[in-house]
Amino acid sequence: MTFAHLAISLVIILATAKVLGELSERLGQPAVLGELIGGVLIGPNVLGWVGDSEVIRLLAEIGAVLLLFEVGLESDLEEFLRVGVAALSVALVGIALPMTLGYGLAMVLGLDGRGPIVPLFMGATLAATSVGITARVLADIGHLQSKEAKVILGAAVLDDVLGLIVLATIAGIAATGSLALGSALTTGLLAVVFLVGAILIGIPLAPYALRAVGRMRTRGKLISWALVFCLFLAWSAERLHLAAIIGAFAAGLVLAKTDDQAHIKERVRPLADIFVPIFFVWLGFSVRPQLFNPAAPGGWHTILVAGVLVIAAVIGKVAAGYCARVPGLNRLAVGVGMVPRGEVGLIFASLGLSQGIIDVGLYAVTVAVVLLTTVITPPMLKWALAPRKEEIR
Repeated sequence: MTFAHLAISLVIILATAKVLGELSERLGQPAVLGELIGGVLIGPNVLGWVGDSEVIRLLAEIGAVLLLFEVGLESDLEEFLRVGVAALSVALVGIALPMTLGYGLAMVLGLDGRGPIVPLFMGATLAATSVGITARVLADIGHLQSKEAKVILGAAVLDDVLGLIVLATIAGIAATGSLALGSALTTGLLAVVFLVGAILIGIPLAPYALRAVGRMRTRGKLISWALVFCLFLAWSAERLHLAAIIGAFAAGLVLAKTDDQAHIKERVRPLADIFVPIFFVWLGFSVRPQLFNPAAPGGWHTILVAGVLVIAAVIGKVAAGYCARVPGLNRLAVGVGMVPRGEVGLIFASLGLSQGIIDVGLYAVTVAVVLLTTVITPPMLKWALAPRKEEIR
């Protein structure tokens, strides 16, 4: 790819991402939905304005790393501890139940033609949660400081950690081609040790390192060293055959506990505003809308699989909300708040396609599940909270 080709590709990608992202937000949805749809439209399967390439893929992977770095920076471990028991129960059931439903339904729907790894992956995808859209809706209707919000956000911290451990385990199984219980447990344990080790070692040492950075005189010192730390942990995770995003997430969790957290977030945001939309647009390149055409061979089956998995995705998370035993808590609202798969689900889908776990058909199904669960959450959450608002009045 020449520079001229790369430049015009980025012009189209970024312009599309920002225009459709803006339209999506004006319709009350997160910008990621517009960016993903934009990728489907300009990608090789529809308009063909931009072709997939190794350079675009690498830029997109940088976007994924920065996205999880931001998620880590914004995660509050203390918030989880404050609502620990309720959040823990919601998170654990919110991981286990959707995984079980997804695995079982995938087997029933005949998705085990290539072995149990595919149903296992589909179940893991349903276990993912991204509560960014939930937090925004709660803020819009004045419920961000409510008990429901605290349980949702607390559970989300643990859900992110557990979800990434599940992702690392599935990736390890795919890489080795073995579904042996010992191998899966070893990979999962390695992911736990990596995350816990990075946090326990990094949090005490990070303030000293940042004080040393503060004495430097070079421009951009803080963001440069924050990215060095992020990329080093991402590289370390890759070397251990874990996903790079696990290292980026761990780096964010560590730096979130420092006095410079707000400054790092402020400086990372402009980079993320460029690279993260490239990631979401790139994800749309591999989606084939034709697969959902009822008149095409297999079209109805694809629609059926997507519809069944969406229902399972909603039921699994809503049921998890009822596990929170807090007096006066609107448990339906807690469950609904955990429904959207958002960015985390898309990262799962991307990994599954790139590692050959799923084909383009199941990738399109997974993206459809992510889109639908994200779109339906705002009206469902407002409905779930409406009775409580009336009681307060």
